[in-house]
Amino acid sequence: MNRLTTLFLGFFVTFLFAWLGLVIIPLISFGQLEPQVNPDTGESYPVVRSGLAERGKQVYQASGCIYCHSQQVRPASGGSDIERGWGPRRTVARDYMYDKPPLLGTSRTGPDLSNIGHRQPSAKWHHQHLYAPQSISPDSIMAPYRYLYETRRIQGAPSPDALELPAPYAPAPGYEVVPTEEAKALVAYLQSLDHTYALPEAPLPKE
Repeated sequence: MNRLTTLFLGFFVTFLFAWLGLVIIPLISFGQLEPQVNPDTGESYPVVRSGLAERGKQVYQASGCIYCHSQQVRPASGGSDIERGWGPRRTVARDYMYDKPPLLGTSRTGPDLSNIGHRQPSAKWHHQHLYAPQSISPDSIMAPYRYLYETRRIQGAPSPDALELPAPYAPAPGYEVVPTEEAKALVAYLQSLDHTYALPEAPLPKE
């Protein structure tokens, strides 16, 4: 009986310390984070996303983007992310304070996307890349997300949202490719990924 009691207490204490270290202490630490306000401009960082971008985050998750792309720039001492141009500084906990859940990713089949909205601000670029990745990066192994787009016959004037696609990705004459609402939301989310602001715990490098 004494051995069972000792064994039970050992399991309980081990679980308790693991729970405190992995759940409670991080919860207390992150729960105290506040946005950083720029005293000169009054702007608050991180920026709260628009409703369209938040909807795009759901499309990002549903499309499985998290399985090939990360959203965490490692410090210069921990890898070559900054050297590759994936961000000017490492990402920190404050960057994710509005993300529930944060989409840190599980692997890097493709580049990190923490700052893709800064690296590629153009919505046209993102739509073309999602519809036909190889039209922008010929060696890319990214799968096309054409189900997020509609190919339709042009009725009257072409749509201002129609994609400008090079051959052989362009539709047949008289047709156009236009983004669905899900595609527009996903692009809005990708454009919102920008951590190029300075934080007290992660300042930008001096030029």
